[in-house]
Amino acid sequence: MTTDASAQRSETFTWIDPAIALEKLPRLSGMDYFSGLREGSIAPPPIASLMKFDLVDARFGHVEFQCWPGEAHYNPLGMVHGGLACTLLDTVLGCAAHTTLDAGIGYTSIDLAVKYLRPITLQEGALRAEGSVVKAGPRAIFTEGRLSTADGKLLATATSTLLVFPHQPGGK
Repeated sequence: MTTDASAQRSETFTWIDPAIALEKLPRLSGMDYFSGLREGSIAPPPIASLMKFDLVDARFGHVEFQCWPGEAHYNPLGMVHGGLACTLLDTVLGCAAHTTLDAGIGYTSIDLAVKYLRPITLQEGALRAEGSVVKAGPRAIFTEGRLSTADGKLLATATSTLLVFPHQPGGK
């Protein structure tokens, strides 16, 4: 198969070494971590650059992100791949849980259920993802999220259960 060279596109991604933020993580509560992200004293994780999303708001038990899909996110059917929506929803669900945690406490997803309600194309423009804690406990946190267009059209929903545990630096 040949490709028309004039149709080729490329992107470059830059990020800050994630080890710098990870060093601070065990000493910060979830809200302190997100305050640092908002203020710029903590660099966003590399995935935010790769997937083109930014933190918009973070309150105890709730976060909002904005995402700008591009052509590089398209699947063979000419729409944004569901993996972008899933990743964005997984992010807001985990981050909502994170806002409720004390310093030295970590989390990981136990499950993630995503419901895709309509196709996403570049014509939708910027996407808005919101995640909220439904119930927080000492061992598990239950969350729900929504992915919408900037004008509020609902595109996907998700729920997740997250396991809570003492943070172990270096993943040990």
